[in-house]
Amino acid sequence: MPQNPAPEREFTMRFTSTPRGARLARRLVSHRLDDWGHPYTTPVNETLTLITAELTANAVRHGHVPGRDFHVQLTLTESTLRIEVTDTRAEKQPSPSCPSATDSLSESGRGLLLVAALADDWGVSPCRAAPGKTVWAELRVQAKGHPLTHRVAPEPTEVDLLLATASLLRDDLGSQPEDASHGGRRP
Repeated sequence: MPQNPAPEREFTMRFTSTPRGARLARRLVSHRLDDWGHPYTTPVNETLTLITAELTANAVRHGHVPGRDFHVQLTLTESTLRIEVTDTRAEKQPSPSCPSATDSLSESGRGLLLVAALADDWGVSPCRAAPGKTVWAELRVQAKGHPLTHRVAPEPTEVDLLLATASLLRDDLGSQPEDASHGGRRP
């Protein structure tokens, strides 16, 4: 088995298995990447944040076991960023060889297709110490490029705009506005 290089930096946290937990995980990963020299608007930060959003949403939607949290680990090595999302449902395992295609009218089911398209590598590993699975994705980054030299993000394509819109819409699915007639307060 190949040895993984020692991490330069690592972020690990447990989150409630709710849409709010998934949203918080995504935001904290983006913030941590910014702290590590990958600013919010760089392709690395935006790509890994989108991958995190998809993996954490899947952990909440498909890996949820009542009373159990999901775990996120972000690791930076010399040339790779790796995100791991672990949930406690072992029987629902995605297939890295062939993420399922959905019909064109479906409103869901494209998350792993996005992960496969955006990540340099991804996969699924069973948990060793407890029931569950870890879905992980890796991005290769500029070696010893912390902080990154000033790079200009390319103009967004239609696909980029669609992905950004999908991410924003996902944020709103779990949060319902308070009743406006009471100024945001409940009667």
